[in-house]
Amino acid sequence: MGDNAEVTLLDFWPSPFGMRVRIALAEKGIKYEYREEDLKNKSDLLLQMNPVHKKIPVLIHNGKPVAESLIAVQYIDEVWKDKAPLLPSDPYQRAQANFWADFVDKKIFELGRKIWATKGEEQEAAKQGFIESLKLLEGELGEKLFFGGENLGYVDVALVPFYSWFYAYEVCGNFSIEAECPKLIEWAKRCLAKESVFNSLPDHKKVYGFMLELKKRFGIE
Repeated sequence: MGDNAEVTLLDFWPSPFGMRVRIALAEKGIKYEYREEDLKNKSDLLLQMNPVHKKIPVLIHNGKPVAESLIAVQYIDEVWKDKAPLLPSDPYQRAQANFWADFVDKKIFELGRKIWATKGEEQEAAKQGFIESLKLLEGELGEKLFFGGENLGYVDVALVPFYSWFYAYEVCGNFSIEAECPKLIEWAKRCLAKESVFNSLPDHKKVYGFMLELKKRFGIE
């Protein structure tokens, strides 16, 4: 089913959600067409393929759309299951992986956004919550090389894209993530040593520049 497939990814370069799908496709060695979306002027294809949320990323496989990044990563893992498995086969371990990926969506994304989008007490609370959440993730990582064990797994793919935003969070929030969570930064660097991750994540200074544009657009000084 996976071979000779037509695969397209509708994406936007600074999106950590899009990066997840890029990493999963790279881990599986799948050739695909990358289409950069202008989110201020969404393409007809995006609106047609994701009419419910009208958001990127959307994976299009043989004309059929799969929306929402974690669902797309699971889909990729199931369709191209012969290479680089991302989700554990054991039902309990799979449930745990789903729990932590969901945790990343609920905590890391939301708190990260508040670090650059708020000020004062609200920002301080977001920074504190962000570090606490990363420490919980460090606890889950434990002594393993990756969340997936010896190899990159589903939780690694869910979390590592946010590493490209860490610099922007740090400059905006005036704090050091590495000082608080050194083990997690070591893990992120191990992930970045993999070509699939390195080629899927944008430069952190470029992401910071994008975030400054966002602040300007939303009138946050």
